[in-house]
Amino acid sequence: MGKYFGTDGIRGTYGDACINPDFAFRLGVALARYLLERHPDQPLNVVIGQDTRASGVALTAALTSGLNQHGVYVHHLGVVPTPAVALSVVEQQHHLGIAVTASHNPATDNGIKLFNGQGFKFSELEEAKIEALVDAEAAPTAEQLEPSKAYPVDGADHYINYISSLLDQNCLQGWKIVLDLANGATCKTTPAVFRRWGAQTILIGDQPDGDNINLGVGSEHPDKLGKAVVANTANLGIAHDGDGDRLVVCDESGTVVDGDILLALFGVYALGTDTLKAKTLVATIQSNLGLDHAIRDAGGFVERTDVGDRNVAMCMRERGANVGGENSGHIIFSDFATTGDGLLAALKVIELMCKTGKKLSTLREEITLFPQMTLNLWVAEKIPLAELSKLPAAIAKLETDFGADGRVLIRYSGTEPKLRMLVEGKNEKVIAAAMKALETAARAELEVLDPA
Repeated sequence: MGKYFGTDGIRGTYGDACINPDFAFRLGVALARYLLERHPDQPLNVVIGQDTRASGVALTAALTSGLNQHGVYVHHLGVVPTPAVALSVVEQQHHLGIAVTASHNPATDNGIKLFNGQGFKFSELEEAKIEALVDAEAAPTAEQLEPSKAYPVDGADHYINYISSLLDQNCLQGWKIVLDLANGATCKTTPAVFRRWGAQTILIGDQPDGDNINLGVGSEHPDKLGKAVVANTANLGIAHDGDGDRLVVCDESGTVVDGDILLALFGVYALGTDTLKAKTLVATIQSNLGLDHAIRDAGGFVERTDVGDRNVAMCMRERGANVGGENSGHIIFSDFATTGDGLLAALKVIELMCKTGKKLSTLREEITLFPQMTLNLWVAEKIPLAELSKLPAAIAKLETDFGADGRVLIRYSGTEPKLRMLVEGKNEKVIAAAMKALETAARAELEVLDPA
């Protein structure tokens, strides 16, 4: 966690200290300086895409103005999923990609995600360098914010062409699929790809107005998706978050398939065809122990890393792995993309169904997860856990009691004032009691802000 950067870029309420045009301008100038230091003798090219939030227009313009101060050529992709920005950086051999988005957050928020010239998210060390450059910049004058010069590029069509080429045209003839687009960045791209594959689509959250992104729809609200799948007797349902780098999927019964089950299915079947590189699947510390058991039983290994798809991607590169992700639905297939991509992950689910001839409900039953309980507590202050006494003691006791049959994970959210708690074990009553003990300890030392 840096001064401005969280686990996935810079994010906050539009109009606050970081998410406003003045800050975006300073960041644009800082990024230009950062690139000039590394490519002093090259024309610099940057691509910018955004989701459907109304505030994205002003932030994109301010970033562009900042970059223009040092002669950077800016290419606007328009409204596109975040993975389309990463794809464009690589395909067009640009120096930097910027996605203006707050992902699954409400429309009142916005944010900025960065990709380097290889299409990867920046390391914490590089983010710290950028933060220092931002702090060295003065606030812009009104004149500096006014002009911005950019070159429009149809980033959506390029992304549609790439993803649709990964399956045969009309290969889903006769399929019926419900798509929840979260009123976000995938409203054009995902339906277009499924139409090329020949599927009949039923759309939810496909009417963005600048203020309704993620509003009761999308990956955070899968109830409508499940009901629509059943009502339309669809083969499956697919939901994205606001910027399209995440996948939530329902089987034909309307049941949401756990993200760890998806990861396990991808890993197990890749091991069966000897296509899981290094026989390793990368997951985060948040993933269920059942994932480890399933991959181990299939002859592979799960490598765990800190929360965040950036950390997953970095670990994949270090281990030589080609499949990894988070149970939230950020799934990376590095043979095809440099970052998490909800549409690509959906493609891989469909590909698995086609190759096995099995319904998704049948496939999900092949994986058994451990009982798990989570609890998020809003806190007034994120006091470092190491500075507490009762909560660490409660954690240590539970870890001793569980041994190899369970685990406890406590961490603060990287983007919100939340304490996230997870308990996992073989017995539901035991983990419920464990969670109660942890909550009691947390409330004894932290100021918990209960909802009204």
